[in-house]
Amino acid sequence: MSRRQDTRPIRLLVAGLVTLIAGCGGSGGAANAIKVGAIFDLTGPTADVGTDYAAGMRGFVDWINMQGGIEGRPIDLIYQDYAYQVPRAEQLYSQFVNEGVVAFMGWGTGDTEALKLRIAEDEIPFSSASLSHVLGDPAEAPYNFLLAPSYSDQFRIALDWIAQNHGEGTPVVALMHNTAPFGTSPARLGGIEFAEARGIDLTLYDMPRGAVDYTAEFSRIRQSGARYVVFQNTSAPAAVALQNAASLGLDATFICLNWCANELLVRLAGDAAEGAMGTIPYAPLSVDVPGTRVIREYLEARGESIEGKTNAYTQAWWTFAVFAEAMRQVAAAGDELTGANIKAALETFTDFDMQGVTVPLTFTPTDHLGSKGLRIFRVEGGEWVPMTEFIQAPAMP
Repeated sequence: MSRRQDTRPIRLLVAGLVTLIAGCGGSGGAANAIKVGAIFDLTGPTADVGTDYAAGMRGFVDWINMQGGIEGRPIDLIYQDYAYQVPRAEQLYSQFVNEGVVAFMGWGTGDTEALKLRIAEDEIPFSSASLSHVLGDPAEAPYNFLLAPSYSDQFRIALDWIAQNHGEGTPVVALMHNTAPFGTSPARLGGIEFAEARGIDLTLYDMPRGAVDYTAEFSRIRQSGARYVVFQNTSAPAAVALQNAASLGLDATFICLNWCANELLVRLAGDAAEGAMGTIPYAPLSVDVPGTRVIREYLEARGESIEGKTNAYTQAWWTFAVFAEAMRQVAAAGDELTGANIKAALETFTDFDMQGVTVPLTFTPTDHLGSKGLRIFRVEGGEWVPMTEFIQAPAMP
């Protein structure tokens, strides 16, 4: 059967919560449980967004176990905080593989890129919160899958918007970035070449870890004549930067890529976030589509609200949902739930319906960049509001 036609789990998702099945509220280490490993940054330098992402992962597992799990088998999510430390990530990955996980949910760019060859050797399908472009290339990372546009694709979308809307003269753009591999990924994996091809003057500026003021960086940005500042960082440092820019009266358009374009940025930056733009692949929970509605219903049933939760929650929930659907299809076919079979199932997904939270996903054996489109949002009245329809990442000119 075509993966595109089999929509039973999606119909279940949009139907809302059903009656809790006795004994399936959590895996509890059940003998038939499906083990999935995960590492989260709950205490490290990206914990500002990592905590919400982790909550979304755990929320989906709780939700699907309420529904009876996958073909009657609960998910046993084995996870730990790794505090954004690559050696710790490698150690936990090995530990969880030895415990029998059949898939893995990762986090950082540095650790995911470091693990990609071991992931392939172990045949463990892996989806990371990192959107490094190389992780969507099966020739480089055979068992890695990207479920949102890569940082490079997001950066090209932002640069293309700048080029189209700038008017006369050369657009001067500053990329303010985290100093880790995550921060440099958009530029080093195609962004610099794309900027040159589009006639954009691009300069990179480090955002030192733990900095509480970026006045020096903005002094250099002002001197460069930059009218556009793109952030490749998480919400907390980007919020500090926006407040610094506002206090300096810097006249520029600010654009956040994935990990700072969220409600947390608005909450931290306050009025300084007004007018900021963001490349947002996964809809904030305030956007009413079927794929956010099921999350809101789940949270309501748990006595929680969407208050304080960001689109990182949506992204994590639906990342796990896609992997869960691949597992379901393997199990429903009567095949063994192995990493190789889960990978093969994912590679047949064509225009997989994401219920409005993002564009439909397509994977093939030669392309694991499942999504190449997103909407640009803008902060208006303290809320992220869509300012475009879904935009596909432009190819290199």
